[in-house]
Amino acid sequence: MSEKTPILKIKNLCKRYGSFAVLKGISFDMYKGQKIVILGPSGSGKSTILRCINRLENFEDGNISFMGNDITDSNIYKVREKIGMVFQRFNVFTHQSVLENIIEAPVHVKKIKKYEAIKKARQLLKLVGLEDKEKEMASVLSGGQQQRVAIARALAMEPDIILFDEPTSALDPELVGEVLNVMKKVAESGMSMIVVTHEMGFAREIADRILFIDEGNIIEDKSPKDFFAGSENPRVQKFLSKIHSK
Repeated sequence: MSEKTPILKIKNLCKRYGSFAVLKGISFDMYKGQKIVILGPSGSGKSTILRCINRLENFEDGNISFMGNDITDSNIYKVREKIGMVFQRFNVFTHQSVLENIIEAPVHVKKIKKYEAIKKARQLLKLVGLEDKEKEMASVLSGGQQQRVAIARALAMEPDIILFDEPTSALDPELVGEVLNVMKKVAESGMSMIVVTHEMGFAREIADRILFIDEGNIIEDKSPKDFFAGSENPRVQKFLSKIHSK
């Protein structure tokens, strides 16, 4: 695809739970290599957007196209091969070793030869700073280490986009930095990323665009510089004042 063609297009995305509308017509495009950070108060629909993109949630109206193809007409497993996701709660396989966690999907889903998957996994473990942990069971790792394994596991599938759903929200404060540092390395590698987070410093540093979501609508779509310079939107001002007062 041309670099001028979006790799991801979301148009008028609507999601409801019964009579409650979580998303009310979300629209945005994403281009290869972009880092989009989604901010907003709890319950605004941020994580739901990611879950719809990765087809963990169905949606009632609108369209999501990836690489020119409607995701609802595409094989769900093929979509997830190319759109990786890192969750709040790590989701590592605690009954497996660190290395086994990372090679599981490449070997069994992509049918990559095991020795090739192991070679790649070791490169990724070095990237996330866990090269000395490959034989350890995932269950004995700290939360920050488990989240770094989850990032390596997502990268092992060589996706076109990785979605990060508040990846530091379940961590003890002293472990947040180690995960954010790994995410910065991933961003610097050129990976296309959509990140839902409350980490304002990270958003300032790595985002190309910030989408601010409130009550199921995008009410700001700006560069970090413009967003943090002083939004004229009262809802954004209130959100930022609460963040800065913590």
